[in-house]
Amino acid sequence: MTAVSEIHPKTVRGVTRVARNAKAAAGRLATSSTAEKNAALTAIAEALRANSERIVKANDADIAAGTEARMSTALLDRLRLDGDRIEAIAASVETVIDLADPVGNIVVGRTLPNGIRLTQTRVPMGVIGAIYEARPNVTVDIAILALKSGNASVLRGGSAAAQSNAEIISILRKAVESAGLPADTVNGIDQYGREGASVLMNARDYVDLLIPRGGAELISMVVQESIVPVIETGIGNVHMFVDSSATVKTAVDLVLNSKTHRPSVCNSLETLLVHERAARRVLPKILERLDSAGVVVHADTDVAALAPSTMKIKRVSRRDWAKEYLGLELAVKLVSGIDEAIEHIRAYSSGHTEVIVTKDLDNAETFVTAIDAAAVGVNVSTRFTDGGELGFGAEVGISTQKLHARGPMGLEQLTTTKWVMMGNGQIRE
Repeated sequence: MTAVSEIHPKTVRGVTRVARNAKAAAGRLATSSTAEKNAALTAIAEALRANSERIVKANDADIAAGTEARMSTALLDRLRLDGDRIEAIAASVETVIDLADPVGNIVVGRTLPNGIRLTQTRVPMGVIGAIYEARPNVTVDIAILALKSGNASVLRGGSAAAQSNAEIISILRKAVESAGLPADTVNGIDQYGREGASVLMNARDYVDLLIPRGGAELISMVVQESIVPVIETGIGNVHMFVDSSATVKTAVDLVLNSKTHRPSVCNSLETLLVHERAARRVLPKILERLDSAGVVVHADTDVAALAPSTMKIKRVSRRDWAKEYLGLELAVKLVSGIDEAIEHIRAYSSGHTEVIVTKDLDNAETFVTAIDAAAVGVNVSTRFTDGGELGFGAEVGISTQKLHARGPMGLEQLTTTKWVMMGNGQIRE
């Protein structure tokens, strides 16, 4: 990270001005009604649909640049927008409109012995900063969740999606302003490059919370260097354990969906653990289906012996157990039972999502209790660890830390609380 003192003064002034304006907008948003915020969200959904072709054109330019720069297939998939994806984004905005506004909700309320009426009330954070990579849909997700929860946002979406993000942010700002809220509710700083991100990480006077989304290197950098409070969204080294009681169909369906539904995202399956007593029964079919789907399997000779004769198995290394492939690759291991599965997951888990496939209720309970992760599942696809799927409308990220927020972060996770004391002249004795 570049020290702020070494950054060109024009960049420092520019990002600071954006953050200061966002803070002023946050003051207006904090007193906005739910109806006002929903009107702005309605305008955003309409504007995204009306300007779909403009967004796709800008995105095409980013895709072309990414292809020329030999960006990975996984990143290109994250970067890509088309008419269907923009429609899905607009629909997610409408879902957020329908969600309950958390601002003003009373968490705790009681009357003290001295007559003071005490309430703990949900309030906006203020200004939410976000640093992320090659995910233009995230620009909308964070902006709309911040708005509905009464926050302004400052977004750094990275050079790979610079043209897409610039177009989207311009559209969002005009839509918000048309609904009577400040345009500075939504702000972008991509034009200031990586140095702009460094200034944002030091803008503690104006930014209340910073959320990084991206690869391990980006997240680690923000966590270590930011003086603005950070909620860490971790990488997804996601595991699934197929227990000895699992049925073949359930195991095959869950493994295939978890790995191949959208392999470039953080809730995609990366390591499959199979009980050795179930291996001969379920693994040949799983490997056959993985091979048909084009998945490269990393495993040892015990797994390879159960694979179709035409399937090539890559020799697994210890490094593979800790790897987030974000593509059509999967590490597979046989384990002696649930205890070894739990031990392996504890050694290599990133704390994102872990799933057991089983018909044994005792093993299911043991797994749920013993596994320390933001999301734990029993007989479900790992792909369900997602704000939209869990009813949050969208998400600003999936937190793998344990303070304030954990798991998919929606509206409530973008609020904090304040204590309100209502009295009639009480003094402390």
